Parts: sequence; C-alpha cells; structure tokens
Amino acid sequence: MGQVLLSPLAAVVIVVALAAIGILGFSIWWRRTKRNNVVSPLERATFSTLHTVALAAPVLREGLSSHSASQALPYLRQLLETTALAMTDNRSTVLAWNGEADQHQPDVQALADKVISTGRQELRSHTAIRCNRPGCVVRGIVVVPLESDGNIIGTLAALTGTTAGPPVLRATAEVARYVSSQLELAELDDSRDRLNRAEVRALRAQISPHFVYNALTTIASFIRTDPTRARELLIEFADFTRYSFRSAGEYTTLSDELNNIERYIRLEKARFGARLNIALQIDSEVLNVVLPFLALQPLVENAVRHGLSGKPNGGTITIRAENAGTECVIVVEDDGVGMDPARLNEDLDDAHLSGAHVGLGNVDDRMRSAFGDNFGLVVDTALGAGMKITLRVPKFRAGIRA
Repeated sequence: MGQVLLSPLAAVVIVVALAAIGILGFSIWWRRTKRNNVVSPLERATFSTLHTVALAAPVLREGLSSHSASQALPYLRQLLETTALAMTDNRSTVLAWNGEADQHQPDVQALADKVISTGRQELRSHTAIRCNRPGCVVRGIVVVPLESDGNIIGTLAALTGTTAGPPVLRATAEVARYVSSQLELAELDDSRDRLNRAEVRALRAQISPHFVYNALTTIASFIRTDPTRARELLIEFADFTRYSFRSAGEYTTLSDELNNIERYIRLEKARFGARLNIALQIDSEVLNVVLPFLALQPLVENAVRHGLSGKPNGGTITIRAENAGTECVIVVEDDGVGMDPARLNEDLDDAHLSGAHVGLGNVDDRMRSAFGDNFGLVVDTALGAGMKITLRVPKFRAGIRA
C-alpha cells in the first residue's frame, strides 16, 4: 500500500530563543560539575541571572495583565537593580509597581504616552524630575516599549537612584525585549487555543449533516417494528451527541474517546447490520492517555463512509492502541475498498473546502498543533486494500490534560 504523510494546512512557527532549555541544561551542569568546587563571581552571577529569568517566565506566559505584571516585576527589578520598576498597558495605565517612589507614577504615565505614540524609548534625567517628597532617591526614569507581533502592547519603566545614562537604557531595553518575547509566546498560545476550538467546532459541524440524519432515520424505522430497540438507540444517540458537542475541554482520554466510538458503531450497525463489525485491541496501560478531543471518531467515521459503505459485503474496522514506551501508538484500520494514495492527497488538499475526508485533515492539524509536526497522521492505503491510519500520542506533554 502507498503511504501518505499528511502535512498541516497551515504552519506558523515562532521560534523565540529564551532560555528554558538552556537554563535546565545549565542548572544540571552547574550542580554536577560545580557542587564541590569554588565558583567564580562571573559564574555565580550568570547562574543567578538565568535563575531569575526562569522564575519570571511562567507568569509572563499568562499574558499582560495586572496579575502577571505584579508577579513578574520583583524578578525583573532584581535583574536591573533599580529603585523601582513599573509596567503599563497600551493606554499608559500602570498595571503594577514594584519598589519605592510610587509618587512618580504620573511621570511614568506621561513618558509611557510618548513611548506608545512614537514607539521610541523615553528617558528623563534628574534635572527634569520634580518631586516634593523629602528623601526621594529617584534620579532618572527610563521607559521602553513592550511589543508583540510588531504592535506596542505596553511599556516597562525603570526608576533609578543614579542618572539614567546609556547603560541603564540598554539594560532596561534588553529586559523589555525578554518580556516582549514571553508575551508574544502568550499570544501565540492563545491563538493556538482559539484555532483548536475553531477546528473542533468545524469538525462538529461536519459530523452533524453526515451522521445525525442517518442515525435519526434509522431510529425512526424501528419505532413501529421494534420500539424497545428504537428507545435503546435513541439513548445511544443522546449519549453520543452529548459527548461530541460537549463544551468542556480541548482534550479527552483514550478511554472516553473509545466509549464514544462504541456508541457510534452501535448506531451505525443498526443501519448496516452484519455488514459492519468492529474489533478492539487496547492495552489497558494506555486508557488514560490524553489526546485531542474527537481525534479518533472522525477516523472511524471515515472508515465507515469511505471504506466499508461502498463494499457489498461490508467489513471490519480494527482499532489497536499499544503501549510503546513514552508513547501510545493507535491504529485505525479497515478492510474496505481503499483508495489511490494520489487521490487521497488531492482530497486532503481540498478537504477544508469540499468536505471530502475533512475529518482526517482536521485531526492531523490538531495532532501537530498539540504535540508537534512529528505527530501527524500516517495513512497507508491502496485501491482494494483498505486503509490503515496510524497516530502516535505522547503519554505526557506539559500543559496538555483532559
């Protein structure tokens, strides 16, 4: 059979070299090689800086808000060693303030207005700062823009106890660049989540016309001849739709996905009778593996609609889920009519427009979005030889849970 590697319909990769992997590696190296040795001041300062950066990253990845600003500013001020540090939004509203001299908030807001309107850094020296508070130590204010995707989304303001010269300006700008990169990643995470939700909605819309009509028609045919069977199928249909159209979560467990597939097959068997069979070979160790919501049901529906419905005597759909070390390998295979791999590629290219094999392209997109490009679907098929779809699911991936 020919093998088709599905490619994502859109690939937008933003690579930000921040320090996460480097920090982890550096930390491990530090502990292993320096535990019993005397470290130099430079090494100690480097480790301290990396550690401080790592502490600020998680809250910044939540996006720009009063909460994230107030949590991140203490770490950022530790890096710059300033009298105070503040963060504003793109309307010059102070989101958080860390340190002394909060009487200079109006000065910070005035400078932030200029930064937001011009996109340039602003500096105010001690000769231009007016303060009536006795003992005020502020001798300089630097305000630099925070940017995401080319847009100014806020500012970072540093208040210093010395004249704000080029070194302070450069240091503040570098910290602002780091903050901006984290906020941009937060925007990317949010965009990815919105895209995933949109794709799930599109998939649900696709299920509706192709399956709901046939299921209800089949149930209606049993109402007079076999009311008990009709009632049982109606309950199956209600449970199936309740799961498929649920609003909670982008991910589910393999166990829940398989339960819904069994409901789907029972409804389809009422229509196809003995022409449709299913075989499950599931390792118990992988039942709690987390995967994108509705990742398997479209593959099974594809096997029924395009594989077995056109075969006079029907056939069998086999679902295997195997424990493979750090991964779970899932195979959905049918012994139906199969198709020309070249034709499958053409269908998948047009899937989001025409609806042909839309489920496969949708699942492939969401698998790659969740786990990376190495985790897309692999399809083996040929005319008259059925179809085999394989997907690998990591047993653990940070940030992904049912």
